[in-house]
Amino acid sequence: MDGIGSSRGNRAHLRRRGITAVIPEKKDQAANRKKKGSRSGRPVSHDTGLYNERNTVERLINKLKAWRGIATRYDKTPDSYLAGLHLRASMIWIKDLTRTPK
Repeated sequence: MDGIGSSRGNRAHLRRRGITAVIPEKKDQAANRKKKGSRSGRPVSHDTGLYNERNTVERLINKLKAWRGIATRYDKTPDSYLAGLHLRASMIWIKDLTRTPK
């Protein structure tokens, strides 16, 4: 998997797996691509709506991982780990339900 560390490598890896990349192109990468002219390749497509959904999922994962047992996979059995995920997700959901609007 050469080049997986780069954005180009990540996008190629995702394309090979049939996954649409939703990561926007960084400004410096766009500038370098434009500087190369016609031999630089086409601009990266970006779906803003899909990127926003990805961001929502990543923020939820971070909230789940705020609980040490989930972040470190402290529970050894799959059943107890899944129970921890359900418990933490329930705690997040209840907190969201009880949040007072500003």
